[in-house]
Amino acid sequence: MLFSDYDDDYRNYQASNLPMTEANLSTQSPLVQRPRRLRRTPALRRMVEETKLTVNDLIYPLFVMEGEGEKVEVVSMPGSYRYSLDLLLKEIEDAYNLGINAIALFPLVAEAKKDNVGTESYNSEGLIQRTVRAIKQTIPDIVVITDVALDPYSSEGHDGIVGENGVILNDPTVEVLVKQALSHAEAGADIVAPSDMMDGRIGAIRKALDAAEYSDVGILAYSAKYASAYYGPFRDALDSAPKFGDKKTYQMDSANVREALKEVALDIAEGADMVMVKPALAYLDIICEVKKTTNLPVAAYNVSGEYAMIKAAGQKGWIDEKKVMLETLTSMKRAGADLILTYFAKEVALILK
Repeated sequence: MLFSDYDDDYRNYQASNLPMTEANLSTQSPLVQRPRRLRRTPALRRMVEETKLTVNDLIYPLFVMEGEGEKVEVVSMPGSYRYSLDLLLKEIEDAYNLGINAIALFPLVAEAKKDNVGTESYNSEGLIQRTVRAIKQTIPDIVVITDVALDPYSSEGHDGIVGENGVILNDPTVEVLVKQALSHAEAGADIVAPSDMMDGRIGAIRKALDAAEYSDVGILAYSAKYASAYYGPFRDALDSAPKFGDKKTYQMDSANVREALKEVALDIAEGADMVMVKPALAYLDIICEVKKTTNLPVAAYNVSGEYAMIKAAGQKGWIDEKKVMLETLTSMKRAGADLILTYFAKEVALILK
């Protein structure tokens, strides 16, 4: 039937002088399918909801620093904090009691402990190693995920060792990443998460973990990690911005899709247990494509810039912060993410509980 036929029906209805009710309208219209029937009440909408965001989907990224009794807000990430270990344990306990199953740790490392080869990254008495042990003693059932990369420990602010002429050295970096991952496993980490984007690091880490009898320690690979402008607030939080240049020789070009699928396939072949797309919001198409290619769990990182934009607009009163937060995270789940790393985790858990 043409739209003009519907126009004729409506004109006939108007001429009939009948009350404007659904029943009277339906006698004038030939519509059989009316999708609005299933949107009529909240209960109906809940019944047919296709994508459900739950607390089980969330991983809570947390920043840890040296000291005692310290809780310092990240200026560019309102509501997100750096914690000293004692207060971090309380925050993790609160999160676990809200139903959050996993946390991801990121350290603020003193400048005096940084060098070009990331020596502090595999110190058995380093900040992350001590933090993992303390968490496992206090909240043993929570899943602890540790970041494996050199940028928090690098005097140059890069994810790898800097060679002559500013070149990031791949294979020497992988050797250090292996040491770092082993030190995290020894401390009690459940999952190590290499975020560096060096070639071959997943295979090297898996081989080393297995050889050291840490075969139960999983690997969450930052497989499709893009060279993004959305990371700015995170680098503020850890004082880990590059001292020169950018990260485009190892992180991916934001224009590329096939490259992401290649990186994911390589990481899976090398032994990854889960794969990640980072950032998430501007890369929903990548999440969708990755989900189509693998049966492994797919994680999405709702990164600091995405978080900061919502927080800033919410504080200005330009958006309803809670509604936009939930809509944004639901979009990531709808695109195919099984897990979402988000600084909103605790806020979402409070809403969904």
